[in-house]
Amino acid sequence: MENQPKTGKYALNFGLLLGAIGIVFGLILYSMDLQYEQGWTLGIVNFLIMAAVIVFGILQFKKANAGFLTLVQALKVGLGIAVIAAVVSIIYQMIFINVIEPDFLANVMEIRKNEMIAKNPGMTQEQVDGAVEMMERFSGPTAIIIFSLVGSLFFGFIISLIGGLIMKKTPQQ
Repeated sequence: MENQPKTGKYALNFGLLLGAIGIVFGLILYSMDLQYEQGWTLGIVNFLIMAAVIVFGILQFKKANAGFLTLVQALKVGLGIAVIAAVVSIIYQMIFINVIEPDFLANVMEIRKNEMIAKNPGMTQEQVDGAVEMMERFSGPTAIIIFSLVGSLFFGFIISLIGGLIMKKTPQQ
């Protein structure tokens, strides 16, 4: 195929789309004062949005490629979407944490500390302090960046792999 579409173009377009959807979702949560919620339903909604955009991006690439798709192409498009969306999300998170809601991390730490004490009423002050210190270590900007990238790549890979295996179609030679 001489005019084969570029995986990067689809990764960029759909990655920006997924990042924008993530920002809108985050702003909706913020406007509803739900930015501190960590329930499993929000995780599922985020995963379903990610899966839908990645699968749709791979499908659009397949259509542009005369209906053909290799697993490698599906992984390139899907992981590209995931990485670009993660970068957009990280930029938004840093703006949110440093500009929009500067007390966000401190508030999260206080909420998690109170939840931990409520669930484990027999904890000593020393145990609480140790747990809080550990939480602080994994809640800074560097940890947020690393966890966002790794999580996005992991789920992007799984979604791309499954979607690519289902949609795979190679020309008969």
